[in-house]
Amino acid sequence: MTPPPDKRAQDKRARPRNLQSRSTLAGEAAAAAAEVESALLAPQDSESAAFFDVDNTVMQGASIFHFARGLHKRKFFTTREILGAAWKQAYFQIAGVEDPEHVAEARASALSFIAGHTVQELEELGEEIFDEGMAHRIWPGTRALAQMHLDEGQRVWLVTAAPIEIAQIIARRLGLTGAMGTVAEHVDGVYTGRLVGEMLHGPAKGEAIKALAAREGLDLSRCSAYSDSYNDLTMLSMVGDPCAINPDSKLRAHAREHGWRIRDYRTKRKALRAGVAAGAVAGAVVGTVAAGVAVKGRRD
Repeated sequence: MTPPPDKRAQDKRARPRNLQSRSTLAGEAAAAAAEVESALLAPQDSESAAFFDVDNTVMQGASIFHFARGLHKRKFFTTREILGAAWKQAYFQIAGVEDPEHVAEARASALSFIAGHTVQELEELGEEIFDEGMAHRIWPGTRALAQMHLDEGQRVWLVTAAPIEIAQIIARRLGLTGAMGTVAEHVDGVYTGRLVGEMLHGPAKGEAIKALAAREGLDLSRCSAYSDSYNDLTMLSMVGDPCAINPDSKLRAHAREHGWRIRDYRTKRKALRAGVAAGAVAGAVVGTVAAGVAVKGRRD
């Protein structure tokens, strides 16, 4: 039965509020789960910090794809289940931008393959997978920027839509302060296949940073933020020192208009885009199938 007009109007008004509520919950959950390495010394500059997006900012490509590729090698799911994701990863690496439909589909399906597995299992596998398929994809330029903030006595957090477990591993391996990421619900150490709130994407990242800043006593006007995506405009706009890293076209234009710093480490990829995009996409998919490896995942 079609609801009366007034009921439809009420539902339409309620949806944005619900989305905002879920983004707030996701941000608060990410901030609460943010890991701070106990071995780190107290920061010299306690009111300043730097926040880095991960995918295509700190790491080439999408971290969840590389993680899922490692899980596939360990028989977590079949090649047939993830052939479509090979195209999404190839597109992402060539174009350097995200397709909202790809993002939504990939993130929803990403939860399905961890349901029933334990947190400890995923964390242990994550350490192995980082070494074999992720460490060499870190952008040296971005890593140097993060180290610069650490050398200045500031704390550095990753802020990503990738699962918090992956984000924490990357942060540990790079010697950063900690990480905030999408929090997957688990009961008694076993994943349920549901999220806590929403994915840490767009406005949810802003909520996470606000919650962390309140907890840690940060002055956001003295903080820095780095991202490649226009979707992270909330995060970038809330700090005093925003920087576009490997930016998509919309973020590049916005950064230029507002006088933000821009850093691009993709010189070779830019040259490739002009003439071999189609061939590279086909090669990525064919190579994936030939190797018996495919990828599945989500974007930050």
